[in-house]
Amino acid sequence: MNYFNYFTEIEDTFVRRRGKHLFLSPMDWALMETWKQQGIPLHIVLRGIEKSFDSFEAKPRKRTVKSLLYCQEEVEAQYEEWQEARVGASAAANGNADADKTPFSQEAISEHLQRSRESLAQLAAVRRPEDDLSEAMTRAAALLAEIEQDLNAGAPLDTRKLEDSLGGLERMLNDSMFIVASAADLEAQKEAVKNQLKPYRNHMEPSIYNQTFNNLLLKRLREQFAIPRLSLFYV
Repeated sequence: MNYFNYFTEIEDTFVRRRGKHLFLSPMDWALMETWKQQGIPLHIVLRGIEKSFDSFEAKPRKRTVKSLLYCQEEVEAQYEEWQEARVGASAAANGNADADKTPFSQEAISEHLQRSRESLAQLAAVRRPEDDLSEAMTRAAALLAEIEQDLNAGAPLDTRKLEDSLGGLERMLNDSMFIVASAADLEAQKEAVKNQLKPYRNHMEPSIYNQTFNNLLLKRLREQFAIPRLSLFYV
């Protein structure tokens, strides 16, 4: 991940999660510069931003997030945990078998990341003309490569944090699918989902129906664009 992408990826993730376009302030750019100089990996910064907005959305407030400074504490906390985990990795490897309760082996996860990265890179390469989706796939593939390199360099496997990172990439891909899908295609997909759920709608709470509707719509869009699932549930 080159120097320029470090800044643009952070800016794009912040703007995407905020939901409204916002020019970052000189203070925000200085903060990104500081993170870069500190050597905070890009995927750690993005994870911190995603977690910050997840926490904000869990307890909605009247005020909106206007600055990247809102995410500073979480980004630096994620980085501190990442550093501590790397320092303690060798100790954990000396026999603390209970430290990692994940049902997935590191080899299986590495294969999943590689398979997803290669799939996204290939899809982006053949998609013409280039658009928001091809750009998102290229960015996601590059970030997956960075996560792979981190694991291969000896970073301890924390599946909860890895899932947070993968969830952020999936949201980026989901948003890009809605951008590139034509109005006619999107309406047709929504109508198909409505028909699919019609026999069950009267037996579902509105919130459950809406969530199920959205999940099925995303599933159909992923199938339409051949986008792989990144979540560890699909290892």
